Amino acid sequence: MRRQSGPQRGAVMSANFGAGFHAAPGRAVDISAYDRYIGRWSRLFVPAVLAAAEVAQGYRVLDISTGTGEAALMTLPIVGASGLVIGADISPAMVEAARDRLNESSFWPVAADGQALPFRDGSFDAVTCQLGLQFFPDPALGLKEFRRVLRPGGCAAACVISTPDRAPMAGIFADAISRFLPEQRNIIYLGFALADPKRLEDLLDSAGFDDIRVEREMREYIIESFDDYWPQSKRGSGLYHRRTSRSANRIAARCAKK
Repeated sequence: MRRQSGPQRGAVMSANFGAGFHAAPGRAVDISAYDRYIGRWSRLFVPAVLAAAEVAQGYRVLDISTGTGEAALMTLPIVGASGLVIGADISPAMVEAARDRLNESSFWPVAADGQALPFRDGSFDAVTCQLGLQFFPDPALGLKEFRRVLRPGGCAAACVISTPDRAPMAGIFADAISRFLPEQRNIIYLGFALADPKRLEDLLDSAGFDDIRVEREMREYIIESFDDYWPQSKRGSGLYHRRTSRSANRIAARCAKK
């Protein structure tokens, strides 16, 4: 999706930074567990996101919902020494994890709300968002912010999760937890909130983007055993730590059954 020129108004930066969806309150992010829980399959889609955003050498790139820096890590070699990657995340714990993991002079991590970005209009050549937009309370507002900070003619690209049956790594885990926390089901299933391509296209159009393309990408990843899946999912998910410790064995059994 490409931004054409037009008047935009700046946003007021939010100062309400919480743990985010994938970081447990008061805990440092376990980078290794997070990588095994999400990173190992999410990185399979990053090259397509960078290609859609038309990231090139020397670009200033804003990576929103940067997490532990998975997309930023792949962006840095493309923009090179003359470029800059700013990794923004609403979770200070994630920002800290990304900073420690990448430790590159051309990577600047910042705690920021994707719905109220602390950057001037037209600051970036490209904007990326890898598996974060679906968790925004107001994704329409987030996309308007993506467009605002993008220079005229620049491209933004976002990757969101499809339906639970098409994303079993996330779907199985969400199903297991929601069965024991039914009152939290709507929150747990936020990961699939933008699975409808038509809704996503309408949101992009309403945000003012042109040359909009919504494409379904599919990748395969083989998990050798349940032991290769469960411990990392349990340690890497902030949601699990929040409410589910007493139901651990039942949740594990549900995942194993799937």
